[in-house]
Amino acid sequence: MVMPSCDPNDLEGSTRLIEDLTANARQVQQQVLNEILTRNQGTEYLHGFLRGRKGRDLFKKKVPVVEYDQVKPYIDRLANGEPSRIISAQPISELLTSSGTSGGQPKMMPSTDEELDRKTFLYNLLIPVMNQYVDGLDQGKGMYLLFIKPEISTPAGLTARPVLTSYYKSRHFRSRPFNRFNVYTSPDEAILCPDSKQSMFCQLLCGLRQRDQVLRVGAVFASAFLRAIKFLEDHWPELCSNIRTGTVSDWITDASCRDAVGRILREPNAELADVIESECRREPWEAIVKRLWPRTKYVDVIVTGSMAQYIPLLEFYSGGLPLVSTMYASSECYFGINLRPLDLPSDVSYTLLPNMAYFEFIEADKTDDRGETGSVECNYTGDLIKVVDLVDVEVGRYYELVVTTFTGLYRYRVGDILKVTGFHNAAPQFRFVHRRNVVLSVDTDKTNEEDLLKAVTQAKLLLEPLGCLLTEYTSYADTSSIPGHYVLFWELKTKASSDPSHIDSAVMEDCCSTIESCLDSVYRRCRSRDRSIGPLEIRVVRRGAFDALMDYCVSLGSSVNQYKTPRCIQSREAIQLLEEKVVGKFFSRKLPFWEPYTMMEAKAG
Repeated sequence: MVMPSCDPNDLEGSTRLIEDLTANARQVQQQVLNEILTRNQGTEYLHGFLRGRKGRDLFKKKVPVVEYDQVKPYIDRLANGEPSRIISAQPISELLTSSGTSGGQPKMMPSTDEELDRKTFLYNLLIPVMNQYVDGLDQGKGMYLLFIKPEISTPAGLTARPVLTSYYKSRHFRSRPFNRFNVYTSPDEAILCPDSKQSMFCQLLCGLRQRDQVLRVGAVFASAFLRAIKFLEDHWPELCSNIRTGTVSDWITDASCRDAVGRILREPNAELADVIESECRREPWEAIVKRLWPRTKYVDVIVTGSMAQYIPLLEFYSGGLPLVSTMYASSECYFGINLRPLDLPSDVSYTLLPNMAYFEFIEADKTDDRGETGSVECNYTGDLIKVVDLVDVEVGRYYELVVTTFTGLYRYRVGDILKVTGFHNAAPQFRFVHRRNVVLSVDTDKTNEEDLLKAVTQAKLLLEPLGCLLTEYTSYADTSSIPGHYVLFWELKTKASSDPSHIDSAVMEDCCSTIESCLDSVYRRCRSRDRSIGPLEIRVVRRGAFDALMDYCVSLGSSVNQYKTPRCIQSREAIQLLEEKVVGKFFSRKLPFWEPYTMMEAKAG
């Protein structure tokens, strides 16, 4: 039962499997923990706490709940060549880099070959779930825009790469059964092309060439799908030319990608090029997805968490097509699936599958003194922590997710804050609320309040020679354009003038660049290499703007005594309030420095 087989073509059998797993969630969780402890009781990590013993109660009493800083020394040792058995009885085959961290470099999570089987199991379950809600998906293809990212080699020769790059390069993806529900317009060669621009062009070209067969479109994240729309907006004349002539542009130099796309183009198709061109010429681009791919039934992208900010743009471009978030996963492990995929994005809940890992939850409190962030945090010290099992969570309460995986993580705090919305059989369903401490995110970047403060502290030093002080600031992620970008509202106090709009624009632009240079490597990569984040912007507001923001928050119920300026605002009304008081706008004019993470920093000693 812990790792049952799942045939995505057997819809009835797959549905029955989901019912069995969720109905027996408590027993399955116990089996998972027993298997993990039996396998790994001899590892250095677990032996240090359990001394060769096992059992749920002893595990909970002796093994501490940990964060990444407490796991990192073991990861560094693996990266530098020490044996896998320090944390796992199974060989660690690679390290998976997280999308973001506050530590300046991506976190790295251990993984094994077996874990790819577990990921494939979850992917296979998505098909029967969708077929319960959408008919006829076997009558066409999916236009999924999927990409790989650079990977590195650790000093010991382990590969470190993002989790999706690992999956797309695995035999599980490349040898996946092309069942009638699992056919994509993008050839594997285009997905695996290391040049992201060539990959994007070729995948869109294949999707347009096969437009009449497309029944669903998507990407992993909403931000990636919108980048594809922007790319299409910039390159549709060239894409139409390729279709019209039946040839691929000369600048597509990746040989395997070029050959694979050439096989799909086959021959000139002027009629199709004319249809696509006529739609792309129409302004505005409202419902462009539905117009270019008229048979599309839904858009498959993650729109929960920080991706929710893209919903208005997605609705504009998709013409009201359902937005479907199918699964919940991370670099640590894959967690669960959405059993009601056509729910509105605001109502999406994920059912954690009890065989994927051993799940625990830290009780969290919803705080009311953070203005517009609506934050939920876990407030505890030492032994005061209260952790409950998967089946013991309560509807309506907030929790932080803790996982024990088959790959060597034990009672690890993932950092995701979840709200229990109900149960499917005995398995709870959760709405993703936010990442712990994260205040800003546009793409795969995750900037927390502490890192933002450090960056602003460095930038405001540039103001001192001008006799100018930063008195207040807040921020938000502006996703009204593509790509989105960080916006900071600054209220300044100057000695020379009461009008902060007269401040030197070159200095303010340097402030923008300084903030960007101080943010972590994931942000800088998204800005400098991926170009998935636009230049950071500082909007200077006139004096009194933040007093007005406080008045607004207090009017909504915040306590005057406990009020703290929110370092990130999400309310449109609050943003508009500050917008009305903007006296100057400044943008970063430089790309921040970024280079791929080298493992030299991870060497022990």
